[in-house]
Amino acid sequence: MNRYSRQVTQNPLQSGARAMLHAVGLTEKDLEKPQVGIVSMGWEGNPCNMHLNDLAKSIKSSVQTQDLVGLIYHTIGVSDGISMGSSGMRFSLPSRDLIAESIETVASAQWYDAVIAVAGCDKNMPGSIMALARLNRPGLMVYGGTIKPGCWNGKPIDIISAFEAAGQRATGSITDKDFREIARHACPGAGACGGMYTANTMASAIEALGMTVPFDSSYPAVSDEKQAETGQIGEVIYQLLEKDLKPKDILTREAFENALRVVIVLGGSTNAALHLIAMARAAQVPLTLNDFQTMSNKTPLLGDLKPSGRFVMEDLYNVGGVPAVMKMLLENDLLHGSCMTITGRTVEENLAEVPALTAGQEVIKPLDQPVKTTGHLQILYGNLATEGAVAKITGKEGDRFDGSARVFDTEEEAMEAILGGKIKTGDVLVLRYCGPKGGPGMPEMLRPTSAIVGAGLGDKVALITDGRFSGATHGFVVGHITPEAQVGGMIALVEDGDPITIDTVNRVLTLGVSEPVLNARRESWSAPPLKADAGVLLRYARTVSSASDGCITDAASAT
Repeated sequence: MNRYSRQVTQNPLQSGARAMLHAVGLTEKDLEKPQVGIVSMGWEGNPCNMHLNDLAKSIKSSVQTQDLVGLIYHTIGVSDGISMGSSGMRFSLPSRDLIAESIETVASAQWYDAVIAVAGCDKNMPGSIMALARLNRPGLMVYGGTIKPGCWNGKPIDIISAFEAAGQRATGSITDKDFREIARHACPGAGACGGMYTANTMASAIEALGMTVPFDSSYPAVSDEKQAETGQIGEVIYQLLEKDLKPKDILTREAFENALRVVIVLGGSTNAALHLIAMARAAQVPLTLNDFQTMSNKTPLLGDLKPSGRFVMEDLYNVGGVPAVMKMLLENDLLHGSCMTITGRTVEENLAEVPALTAGQEVIKPLDQPVKTTGHLQILYGNLATEGAVAKITGKEGDRFDGSARVFDTEEEAMEAILGGKIKTGDVLVLRYCGPKGGPGMPEMLRPTSAIVGAGLGDKVALITDGRFSGATHGFVVGHITPEAQVGGMIALVEDGDPITIDTVNRVLTLGVSEPVLNARRESWSAPPLKADAGVLLRYARTVSSASDGCITDAASAT
């Protein structure tokens, strides 16, 4: 089973490698064993990741019990919640590709026979799967788990409560003391943001893909079940090595369709449209924005989960978790049960003994009483988005918004207008030069959308952007507009007062300005300088593909 590591441990010409491995404590007998790289995204500065190094140590112990050599290494993480609303958020999406590259780099250079990725925050998980697909050697992911709900004044709160409190304080609906106390109590400890936000969305999707053990996405971070899960991983990775079962054996087109189905049923983040396309690209599986629309057309929204619903991930776990949802879908012919998983069993075999959703539970609606009869992820086209845009429409926002443009070239300008009471009913906020190149890094617009909701404007205005949204965003919002402003997309030509129509029934995003006027604006437009002149962000701006193509930065996508 040491198909890779033997290149350095069993080759007599690699005596230097043997010497280095002896130095880290490996014996002659250890050098005959398969080596498993355990890559932790653990770091102290983020609740999503603060416990991952301890999980990695437990996983290493489990690996060692199977007579395998477990070797822990590390890669980066970025806290979206901490960087949100600042220039630091521009580094969040690029971190996904840096994570993938670093996992791939260490595993390849060190000739590890298998890789276990221990992930916590939003970009950790797609980055992990992209790396495992590129490596295509036995591997799996372990999710750090969801955070518990916070509580203030007897009511459950979470990270979004803290963001929305900014708008509430600005309008005087809460006191300064409430504002501070909400921040103090919103995040009570370790774990990823609790609603069906991006971390829990991607964890659920990756479980549906078959790249984690069952229930991995559902176990809370601080739970005996999550700790017990780490004890199973050694046996699972041993079986993967023994069978030489690799990621591309699991990451099939049908597996991605399962993931799409689960994301839509649960009401998952619009970021799934970026990450699943990038993951599929790494696995050499065709997947496009139009596949999201096709699946949304035939899949109901069933999850009454935050941000637009009432419940959080821990509530879902308490009524059966993601496996119980998948079991219900499988029983109604809405999943491909024959897909292989990292357990060595098919989806159908994994779900055979899983209990059904708890009788009388309210977190997941019955198929005949959905939150919405079709999916919440809607792909819009039109003269404002000739290559596509992504909207999250749960049914509570309405199906159509007609309004007048209020144009902002930076998030800071938009926040000043929102908190200054300058946004009025019927406005369509246009946030541009926030795309993958224009950001650069395609920052999330959670702070403006939360401020809008906090200011009581959530059902009165709309917001469109070539940036993206946190999975925690709700309201009448459209993101991922392509082509982006930086490359001359139509959004760059919008002016204050222009009529804009967002029609989610016909899936159209339209700027109501005549072609002669647009042509005149186009002739006078020129691209502004990139907002990065060195380092990671400059490289990202020069190499990243469009949002409709997953914001991929591999060599094949460089432009």
